[in-house]
Amino acid sequence: MLVVLAARPAVADGDGDGAELDISAQVARLYEDASVATGRYEAGRQDADAQRGRAERAERRLVRERAETAVLHEDLGRIVRAQYRQGGGLPYTAQILFAKDPEGLMRGQHAVRRADLAVAGAVARSRRAEGRLAADEARARSEWQVLEKRSGELAAIKRTIEEKLDEARSALQSRADASVAAGSCRGAVRLDQPPAHFTQAWVAPVETYELSAGFGSGGEHWAHRHTGQDFAVPIGTPVRAAGAGRVVRVSCGGAFGIEVVVEHPGGYYTQYAHLASVAVDQGQRVSAGEWIGQSGTSGNSTGPHLHFEVRVTPDMGSAVDPVPWLAEHGVVV
Repeated sequence: MLVVLAARPAVADGDGDGAELDISAQVARLYEDASVATGRYEAGRQDADAQRGRAERAERRLVRERAETAVLHEDLGRIVRAQYRQGGGLPYTAQILFAKDPEGLMRGQHAVRRADLAVAGAVARSRRAEGRLAADEARARSEWQVLEKRSGELAAIKRTIEEKLDEARSALQSRADASVAAGSCRGAVRLDQPPAHFTQAWVAPVETYELSAGFGSGGEHWAHRHTGQDFAVPIGTPVRAAGAGRVVRVSCGGAFGIEVVVEHPGGYYTQYAHLASVAVDQGQRVSAGEWIGQSGTSGNSTGPHLHFEVRVTPDMGSAVDPVPWLAEHGVVV
């Protein structure tokens, strides 16, 4: 599934490793490409659905027209058979030749005209029906061919974006793992911020997600109980500050892998862990919704996700359940 986000990395700065900055920017660019491709895919899928509807209607019309054409052919056959029955086996022109009086001659001429008109009408109707049938058969074939071609193009676009994203995400995570192993962050990656301007004071830390492990749940990867809320997202997903504040910690080692901690007015702190990269420096001020990093699976992690905590101190061990805390601040996850 493609995540619908939009990002355009700015020129990287800071003193981090250039290759890491490049791969982080590449992932961000690919997220934008994925956003555009997803929009086109959805629009194309709707077009394909409409195209399929037109093709199916054409098929139903063909069934009706084939039945109507068969009826017209049968009508033509009945008219021709009736001519011979009415003429005693002789053509109408023969009846005229053998007429014994003017009245018989007139009846014969009238019969000829009626027969000619009936045959001509039946033939014309049959030919028109056959013409419509041939045109609609060609149109139906064209509808299905266009549909198949468009579906193939859309699938190729989606597959290409997914393959590029997978490759870039793998490279980004590999560099994140190297940073964690070295216990040293490589520096902030500067990304253009999203175009959205948030009017609310608090937002969810990621835009599109599925909730996984919750606060207080048990698991073999935690010493006691899970201390935050996990948001299952692909590697490279932009992570945003839940609220305005100041970055008080950026670290790249230990169980949380690459993490960022933000201090907020009112005495609360939020932590964002298992990142693949950071986009802020320690001491930097951030606003609600501002991108502060990219998600990953660094540190003690079993798969790509964002570990999010709300704390009363910047340190581990002071966490509160983030889901009801967010709800109290107007954010339902």
